[in-house]
Amino acid sequence: MFELIRANKRRSVALIISFVLVLCMVGAAFGLLIGNGIVGTLVALVFSAGMAFASYWKADVIALKVSRAVPADPQQYQRLHNLVEGLCIASGLPKPGVYIVDDPAPNAFATGRDPKHAAIAVTTGLLEKLNRVELEGVLAHELSHIRNYDILVSTLAVTLVGSIALLTNLAIRMMWWNGGRVRRDGDHGDGGNPLAIVGFALLIFAPIIAKAMQAAVSRKRETLADMSACQMTRYPPGLIAALEKLRDDVTVTHSATTATAHLWIEQPMAGVGDGGKLGRWNKMFDTHPPLEERIALLREL
Repeated sequence: MFELIRANKRRSVALIISFVLVLCMVGAAFGLLIGNGIVGTLVALVFSAGMAFASYWKADVIALKVSRAVPADPQQYQRLHNLVEGLCIASGLPKPGVYIVDDPAPNAFATGRDPKHAAIAVTTGLLEKLNRVELEGVLAHELSHIRNYDILVSTLAVTLVGSIALLTNLAIRMMWWNGGRVRRDGDHGDGGNPLAIVGFALLIFAPIIAKAMQAAVSRKRETLADMSACQMTRYPPGLIAALEKLRDDVTVTHSATTATAHLWIEQPMAGVGDGGKLGRWNKMFDTHPPLEERIALLREL
């Protein structure tokens, strides 16, 4: 288990570096294609670096705001606070911030940059549909993400994936606008420049690359968090029963977005399990392993 956690931390560092590199390359392509040369490239790179830096400090706040999470009132949600406090005492973790998302779908996520700066958010649907033992299993799963340091890379991915998509979209729009103006003025533009062609190709494929990296952030971490949760509660049937209820519930988590999908305990977006000719292609971008696989692994414990 501890070797898996160490390997997880190494993969997290590699993923963060990869995200920043892709963001910087998109920034360089942005500057090249809008026709501002070195100055435009440097401006775009500074923007990319600034987004990466801001993501480290504020990505958790952004994730909570995007998900419409609000602090859980200690009196109204006393059972929730008691369960979190008990699990934190048992696992030696500081108590994270506890948040509520007003959504009928049963789901939950953890966010933050380290155990001292972390938060757990659960939906109202989760509190309504799960009993105490099942809820404890889900909370242990989310606390395991915090203990295993999954939350840093997962939270950074929220803003970095969004930044890549925003920058590529803006660059392509400005390129077409600028390119049309240049051709009308009689300039040949950058159409024959090999670097421009490479830059344009990067802008086209960067969002796809970012999406694949976002999927890689979550898959193995979910399985590890399941195992760690059972170690924390000493009662695998609780989490198994919770995952079975999540599997059988078809309510879409309306508070989730494509940028935050990998944070939740299960795939929150519509279209999960779609088959057809593109079924295999769609699975490449799933942010979670199938619930059946996770349940089967837990039953072997």
